[in-house]
Amino acid sequence: MKKTNKSAVVILGMITIAVNAHAQTGGGTTGINAATSTLTSYIDPVSTLTLAIGAVVGIIGGIMVYIKWNSGDRDISKEVMSWGGSCIFLVLVSVVIKAFFGV
Repeated sequence: MKKTNKSAVVILGMITIAVNAHAQTGGGTTGINAATSTLTSYIDPVSTLTLAIGAVVGIIGGIMVYIKWNSGDRDISKEVMSWGGSCIFLVLVSVVIKAFFGV
């Protein structure tokens, strides 16, 4: 039986792991590029959906303010500010999403 040197086996194992890790880094770049392209393909539909939700919220808010005004409540400023603020927020979110991802 041959006696093996433990330090040589450890060094050989470390070299093998380093070469294997170096060979796998190329796939990481490809994966990151694929994830980036997939993510940017979702930006336009999400932005459009956010604008559509903002439009629906605006219509509902307008109806709620109209109902409140017709019921005789003359203090509707809080109602207008809350519904209008939510619509403005949704429109700004859509614009910020596009600006953040550079689309």
